[in-house]
Amino acid sequence: MMTRAHDPESTSETELLVCVKCRRGQQIHGDERRPGQRLYDTLRTMALPDGVRLLPVECLQNCDHGCTVALRGGERWTYVYGNVDEASHPDVILDGAARYHATGDGLVPWRERPDHFKRNCVARIPPATYHPAPEADPT
Repeated sequence: MMTRAHDPESTSETELLVCVKCRRGQQIHGDERRPGQRLYDTLRTMALPDGVRLLPVECLQNCDHGCTVALRGGERWTYVYGNVDEASHPDVILDGAARYHATGDGLVPWRERPDHFKRNCVARIPPATYHPAPEADPT
């Protein structure tokens, strides 16, 4: 359960991107569904957290590290997570998506992140509007 109250600034939609081309290092024969597609199909059957929209993507370029998902939206930081298992992680992904959506900036406190998200973050990308504070003038 989340311990933070919903941030009123987090009204913009959160997108949960799932790489549907992921093979998770497996050989795929004929019309067999890839693990990434199976993950997406499973998530489509589940109740998504309020404010979260599920989207398939062709590739997140993390092919050697299991299935991959990303969370983005509004003025939030974007997070990319790897080593996702299509059978055992759908609930973890939705829990993480709900926690992410409840923030205004996408920065879920470390202790409140699902364990899988703590150990399998591939990238954290600033929002497009991010501008670091100018460095102090040394003179």
